[in-house]
Amino acid sequence: MPALPLLAVRPAAPADEAELAELDRSTWSTLHAVLPRPTPPYGPFFEEGHPPGDFLVAEAAEAGGGAPRVAGYVRVVPPTPLASNAHVRQIRGLAVAGWARGAGVGRLLVRAACDEARRRGANRITLRVLAHNEPARALYASEGFAVEGVLPGEFFLNGRYVDDVCMGRSLDPA
Repeated sequence: MPALPLLAVRPAAPADEAELAELDRSTWSTLHAVLPRPTPPYGPFFEEGHPPGDFLVAEAAEAGGGAPRVAGYVRVVPPTPLASNAHVRQIRGLAVAGWARGAGVGRLLVRAACDEARRRGANRITLRVLAHNEPARALYASEGFAVEGVLPGEFFLNGRYVDDVCMGRSLDPA
């Protein structure tokens, strides 16, 4: 798929809520989700503990033009509220719209997450990914993340146990 005309990666705004909620529902899959499939009535996308400031949004126009819209998002947060852990940020959610897949949006969001983590004073970034999500694991590895641990059989999805893979990388310039 050719690259999309990416217009921006920016912080999410309250006005993005409906579009992000729809993106989240449309991309749900046991490939990456451990929570059950969302069903109506849907709750808010932004809520206490998940404010707009935790999210970065990629905007693009679909192939062939048109108005820019949300192509994906990444959520970047402190892994704990502990001062001793304040130097770390964690990716806790990444989604790319079906029409934008294969065009580098996920890679752009991972890089933006690392930049945002650095901007917030972090020198390390971590994430967790399901072992069977090979496309995501390959993306993270290509962006410098290494497997730092595996929680065997941590989740039971679609009738089988799935490992949870912990990955991380330094944000120090090198």
